[in-house]
Amino acid sequence: MSVSRRMVRQLLVLMVTAVTVVAGVGLVPAVPGAANAELYGALGAKWTRTHDGPSRYKGYKVTPDVPIRMSDGTVLRGNLIRPTDRNGRPVSEKLPTVVNMTPYTKMVSALASESMNYPVLVPQLIELLNSINLQGTFLSGYNELVGALRGGLINTFSYDPKLIKSGYNMLVVDVRGTGFSQGTWQVFGDRERRDTVEVIDWVKRQSWDNGKVGMAGVSYSAINQLQAASDAPGELGAIFPIVPGADLIQDVIAPGGGVGMGFLAPWLGLVNGTKLIPNVASMLNGTFDWKWLGDRVKDPLTYFDVMIEALTTRTPNGLHGTTKDLVTAGSARRRSLHTDTSKITTPTFAIGGWNDLFTFSESRLLSGLTSLPDGQRKLIMDDGYHITSGSNFGQRGYPPRADVLARAWYDKWLKGINNGIDRYSPATLSQEPSGAFVQGPSFPLPGHQRQRQYLSGRPSGTTKTPVAGDGSLSSAAPANRATRRVAPGLSTVCSRDGAQSAAGITALFDFCARDSRVSEIAAQTFTSAPATATTTISGTPVVHLRQRLNARDGYWHATVNVVSPDGRSTTVSMGQLMVSLRTLDKQRSGFAPNGDVIDAIPTLSLDEYRPVRPGQVLTIDIPMTATQAKLRPGDRLRVDIYAFNFPKAVPLGPGLWSSQLRPQYIEIDPANPSWVNVPVSRPLR
Repeated sequence: MSVSRRMVRQLLVLMVTAVTVVAGVGLVPAVPGAANAELYGALGAKWTRTHDGPSRYKGYKVTPDVPIRMSDGTVLRGNLIRPTDRNGRPVSEKLPTVVNMTPYTKMVSALASESMNYPVLVPQLIELLNSINLQGTFLSGYNELVGALRGGLINTFSYDPKLIKSGYNMLVVDVRGTGFSQGTWQVFGDRERRDTVEVIDWVKRQSWDNGKVGMAGVSYSAINQLQAASDAPGELGAIFPIVPGADLIQDVIAPGGGVGMGFLAPWLGLVNGTKLIPNVASMLNGTFDWKWLGDRVKDPLTYFDVMIEALTTRTPNGLHGTTKDLVTAGSARRRSLHTDTSKITTPTFAIGGWNDLFTFSESRLLSGLTSLPDGQRKLIMDDGYHITSGSNFGQRGYPPRADVLARAWYDKWLKGINNGIDRYSPATLSQEPSGAFVQGPSFPLPGHQRQRQYLSGRPSGTTKTPVAGDGSLSSAAPANRATRRVAPGLSTVCSRDGAQSAAGITALFDFCARDSRVSEIAAQTFTSAPATATTTISGTPVVHLRQRLNARDGYWHATVNVVSPDGRSTTVSMGQLMVSLRTLDKQRSGFAPNGDVIDAIPTLSLDEYRPVRPGQVLTIDIPMTATQAKLRPGDRLRVDIYAFNFPKAVPLGPGLWSSQLRPQYIEIDPANPSWVNVPVSRPLR
């Protein structure tokens, strides 16, 4: 047994011992949900048996640090994993290959894979961890976090030994400038995108590949799947991206024109830290790559200078280089961070989440894959966060595990096995706030019509906890004028936005993420009358706000919430906007026949930078994330309006200095009303 495997075994034994002690203090086993044949059914059970059943090949072999030379001379390094025969030799048969391009070092993925697939001990550990129910405690998000261990996320993040032993090669490659690969990290730059296409071409020329190539991976490794499928149509046979993004500026870099520091700062620290870990084995055997070291010295802290400049520069003219390019529409850097999904001709099965970092892109993915028929495009939207996606998959009432679905998808499109995965519903959607799944032919689901719900200064009387102000929401326009003051505050630290920006790590303490009443301390709230019948929301709300600033700029944040009869307020949609960057992209935004904005997509470009005159009253449309939600009889709809959204995002430097973080004002005017435009299955009062 190798040293690394021995260390893994010792670690797992310690974990089992520790958890066994914790489990003995009277914790309640978790109870699975009710069965749903449409979600899982006979086909789901069949795919699970196929994945978990006997393997075609006996084992697998990892060949580490395989050099792959790019067209510019840079050498990337990848771990090649191939199935082996009874004698431990790689099989001679040519097989399909699944590629994973990762910035988190293939060493980490190898450790994750070996740990998660340790025989006997790990399955028992996972079951034990998931049997602990901490609902109702201050660690009530525990079950969602550990659920990701059994939902198949880890196997799709790293590599799945069962998939390999069923007859696939797997290649996990460190992207340029990360792990043990040479070069400087580009963060989805043009050269990095070209690298992915060149790796695919390299695979097809190898003696062990049969010409069928797919891609796998989570997050970063999901984004470059969409990029490769768009950049080289027809070259890939299948992709299975989990929590991918297609418009990274709108998703995480500059949401609403702010700086997405809540996620970017720790994430950049993580990747920049791991990319400096040297290849110790090469140091011991005399093959150390000195060019690798030289490349790391050139750029040890990729993009930290950009973030500092974005936060501290006082005027738009002070932005330069990459920072300026990121907030300039049409720049080469801006284009490299956007993927045209309409060019994708590769069968695509994506898994996203309503609380994920990339919800903005994921919710638009199904409608964006216009070159694919329904049988070749699938989207599951879970209610989890970035690191908890699919945490309950494989349980009753949920879709099959992610690794099971991935195996079925590859079998269909890389091996031609008619297993029925193409008949899975195009849209499989977790319905908030309950989390129960619904399915349909598209997202938004058919049968929903747009309705304005107007903001009114009349108190709703529904807020039993402190708020900045209590107003009403209804289908009737307000009768009286009112002004509502909103001061910047830090209560959004304890919010669903806060948990989202932390990729779900803070969801362990989900009293913040599941109940907005703490964050609403700093919000002006507007609440509707109770729903009289079950009403669903499917699509993207837009908050149309008449507002005034006493400075040259401001930053608005809004949430749409479902309020239950007991007072709990659950966020189902969220968005933000710098007032100076309010100009909408008319080609990409959506408009109703009456002119209402029903999908607000701002240009977020310095070319459209328009600070305001202090005291000026004007209207803005705040871009919101999409949702699939349900109001039961007695539930209410609520809109929360904030003047800050820390830590998810803070205003871009020029906006931060121009706003001076002064209070902002909502002007309720019967002649120019504010509203939230929601896609509902039946009109609300």
